[in-house]
Amino acid sequence: MKRTAAAPLTSYLDAKRPHHMGVAWHEYLTNPDALAPEATLDDKVSVILRTGQLTLSSGDSAWRVRDFMNRVAHVLGVTVHADISLVNIEATCIQGDQSITEVVANAQAGVNTERVLYLEHYIHEVEALGPELTIGAFHDLLDVIESRPPARTTWQSGLASGIACGSFVFLLGGDLIQMGGAALGAGFGQYVRKRLGERHVNQFVCVAAAVAVSCIIYFLWLLALSLGLPDAFSHEEGYIGALLFVIPGFPLITSGFDLFQFEMRSGIERLAYALSIILAGTAMGLLVAMAVQLSPADFQPQGLGPLALTLLRLVFSFLGVYGFSVMFNSTPQMCFTAACIGALANTTRLSLASFGAWPPEAAAFIGAFVAGLLAAVCNKRHAIPRTAITVPSIVIMVPGLYMYRAVYYMGVAQATDAIDWLIRAAIIVVFLPIGLLAARVLTDERWRCSS
Repeated sequence: MKRTAAAPLTSYLDAKRPHHMGVAWHEYLTNPDALAPEATLDDKVSVILRTGQLTLSSGDSAWRVRDFMNRVAHVLGVTVHADISLVNIEATCIQGDQSITEVVANAQAGVNTERVLYLEHYIHEVEALGPELTIGAFHDLLDVIESRPPARTTWQSGLASGIACGSFVFLLGGDLIQMGGAALGAGFGQYVRKRLGERHVNQFVCVAAAVAVSCIIYFLWLLALSLGLPDAFSHEEGYIGALLFVIPGFPLITSGFDLFQFEMRSGIERLAYALSIILAGTAMGLLVAMAVQLSPADFQPQGLGPLALTLLRLVFSFLGVYGFSVMFNSTPQMCFTAACIGALANTTRLSLASFGAWPPEAAAFIGAFVAGLLAAVCNKRHAIPRTAITVPSIVIMVPGLYMYRAVYYMGVAQATDAIDWLIRAAIIVVFLPIGLLAARVLTDERWRCSS
């Protein structure tokens, strides 16, 4: 029997071929025109799983992902049991004597607080009108949310990063030269990270490249200043601020939320992801610093009185949190609200540590607790999701400086100093989500009680 040549097939190894396959949700439906409560279980499951997938892609905690899936399932008359991780959801949906188990996955972890807001609106609309909507209308609503482009351009994100990190350096004790260098470095670094991300470059490569660019820009800033300012390189310690934009404060904080709610799988995976990003960024920062001979020395006293220092801390805390909120793709109202909360909470923290001689971890707890209480008030008045304003408002409290110093001293084989800074960083990171959780438990009955 004569064989015919096989038709050429597109190679799966083509780099441009997506590794994670998308789902054609509308083609998946058996009857898109059926009213949602009367639809088949297959179609109901598609809505529940897609709601969870989009919520997970926004960076929200596993508790919120489960909550949104439960609320949609309740409208559809379905019982859902889900196992939620950093990027995957495996769920079994039960209706009468039928059950279906399905899995959905996101390509990577990320943060999009605007999506958090619109999903909150979607849930309220579904709970109010769900029985009157067709199953196709559910997917139409989710299409609108999923298809929304980023609220900021790449250069706007870079500008926000520069403002945030420049402000961060002042709060650490830096001067104008250090603030300027950090702003330039972080701005260019974030621009590079976003551009590489748009080309679907691996996230760890994006972080490493961004940190390398930010540190080199800071070095070039000092080099340029040294032409007219002989002691320009005495301001070298500010380069740490140029790389703080890569510290993944959002998953670091939400991992604490998940562990508190016994979402162990998600909490551990979020923590591992955050630590991996931190390690990639700080390791690259160490390599570049050693290459250009920059070291993370202590900042010099700023020479400001208590009143002036407090007022400037308020201003730069506001700018820092606003910048980070822009990077998280928050709406202008969310940015402003988070910035106001962050300004008050972070200034409280810094004042307790510097004027009240409180231990840094205790001051961090109080700062996060204040942020949580203020967010509860804003949530009732403006219906803004708490996660979208509490986490950005305390990201500026994450001890990125301590984390970098721990890795730096490991790199130069000073084990005692490395362990010292590592322990300091770890304790503060533990107390930040505890402060938010304490406020949430006091102001939210659903978090106070276990179901």
